[in-house]
Amino acid sequence: MDNRQQKNKFVSTDEWYTPQWIIEELGPFDLDPCSPKERPFDTATVHWTKEQDGLMMPWGKTEDVRVWLNPPYSRPLIEQFIRKMADHNNGIAILVNRQDNLMWQEVIFPTATSMIFMRHRVNFIQPDGKNSHPFFGSCLVAWGKHNDDVLRNCHIEGKYVVLNEREED
Repeated sequence: MDNRQQKNKFVSTDEWYTPQWIIEELGPFDLDPCSPKERPFDTATVHWTKEQDGLMMPWGKTEDVRVWLNPPYSRPLIEQFIRKMADHNNGIAILVNRQDNLMWQEVIFPTATSMIFMRHRVNFIQPDGKNSHPFFGSCLVAWGKHNDDVLRNCHIEGKYVVLNEREED
């Protein structure tokens, strides 16, 4: 492979690890159903890898299990995880800033409580430990009152937006 071919070679992977500062700002979380086997740090108390299949596992009672979701961005997995998060209704997801697609229109907008359009692009961590520089912006999406409070009061730069009125305790 010549240099030009190497420069134009793109590697597609669902392995984009969350930077630790995001978890420190938004956590703690009880469950990460999309955790890599070899994670650089803990994102939650319980981690499920793709071998354990977080889509098939019960996430527990909504009131007891707060979920961190950095789902695989490939289809159909991303939509399946977002639907499960919407049904669970207690957690925060980090997603590509693409509100024009059907997943946002049909699942997220009708069910999520709030979101933050992040001001800066997130430098995710790749499996080799290097930072990646994605070609897209990210959003944090919250389901449930507690997670809305966390987004509303966090120090992550961006625009906070209420999507649906939250139920009070």
